[in-house]
Amino acid sequence: MVGGGAAGLWSALRAAELGARVGLVSRTPLRESASFWAQGGLAAALEPDDSPDLHAADTTAAGRGLCRTAAVRALVEEAPAVVRDLIARGVVFDLDHEGRLALGLEGGHAHRRIVHAGGSQTGRELTSKLAAMVAVQERIEAIERTSALALWSDGERCHGVVTNEGLVGAPATILATGGAAALWRRTTNPRGAIGAGPVLASLAGADLADLEFCQFHPTALAIPDAPHDGALITEAIRGEGAKLLGADGERFTEELAPRDAVTAAILERMRVDGTPSVDLDLREIDPARFPNVFASLAKAGLDPRTKPVPVAPAAHYTMGGIAVDIDGRSSLPGLYAVGECSCTGLHGANRLASNSLSECFVFGSRAAAAALGEEAAASCPEPPEWRFNPDDLARLVSNPYPLARALAASALDRRESRGGHLRRDCPDLDHSLDGIHVVVSPKGTAHHEDWH
Repeated sequence: MVGGGAAGLWSALRAAELGARVGLVSRTPLRESASFWAQGGLAAALEPDDSPDLHAADTTAAGRGLCRTAAVRALVEEAPAVVRDLIARGVVFDLDHEGRLALGLEGGHAHRRIVHAGGSQTGRELTSKLAAMVAVQERIEAIERTSALALWSDGERCHGVVTNEGLVGAPATILATGGAAALWRRTTNPRGAIGAGPVLASLAGADLADLEFCQFHPTALAIPDAPHDGALITEAIRGEGAKLLGADGERFTEELAPRDAVTAAILERMRVDGTPSVDLDLREIDPARFPNVFASLAKAGLDPRTKPVPVAPAAHYTMGGIAVDIDGRSSLPGLYAVGECSCTGLHGANRLASNSLSECFVFGSRAAAAALGEEAAASCPEPPEWRFNPDDLARLVSNPYPLARALAASALDRRESRGGHLRRDCPDLDHSLDGIHVVVSPKGTAHHEDWH
């Protein structure tokens, strides 16, 4: 297991509970992963007037004709049980005044179905509790402050991981290394979100898919050249009434439309107004509901109680990654992937808000169960000579960087605009590409697959 965020912690925990011995490789201490800072919640149909079918309809609509049906059904049907399981394990979610789960509303959702902890501190609650569970699980060895440099593979099968501390062999390897949105100049992601998992997987012999789709979060703080530029302001705050305003002080869009639509509306308003940002009006929001958002804005020298704050879109979430089935199984035997580094086809061209955290748990459980069926190889090849260097930032903007080549191949191949993929030379959606995903082979060539 590689990755100490929510997806990695949960997958490791479930595999151990099913009887596996697990080595959990994490570049940071388990309580300091990127998931710790996640502001969004878990999406699950829990209200009496909600249902998995309605959740599926919202997911599919947001995905702009590209969601894999089997992945959507798995998420919406299994997410409610995940929430109940986490509560039984001691995770504390927000409750309303009657002691019931306080379900939030976010963009693209027709019903309140977002479970939060501490308003916008869900990542802190989840990762701290999961890290504590992993720490006392005797079948898990946490290998912290250790980096995965390559997969132990001969191109035919994955045999484990090459780390800076040596080889870690295993019949099954699960990657849960997060996304790649930090490859963009303006991003909500931490510096390390550069697509390490897909790079490792591709060079080991696995296919990648949907790399052309990156979701830009509509409301990231816009203070150019300042330390707080790009800081995320959770979508949940718009679900509670925050408004987007143009230079004339008037609303210009539906704040709870899917993220690609809100992002496009903001960019158009910025173009028309000739401004580097728009305003997010939080003056009617109770600071106690989102304490860390108001605290971070105060650190940036802003008082959202008296004046709207400047926001603009920023790269936030990559829908593409290692191509896997709904059990996390990649095209390379012995290699699995879950979370943002994977691509099940769940999100299609545009992720529905808060589905990604639910995804970590639903597909983490599935991958853990499937990985237990792998048998150890009779012999292992020599480890590869290639090593991934996450600190070599110069390579990230040069053509030799493997993920840059694959992303470019995907973006050039999809000659349309859809969801998180916008092309000025191909501005229209092409319905003949509904359900068609761009898959990039380890050799860097792109081809189409129908994932209906």
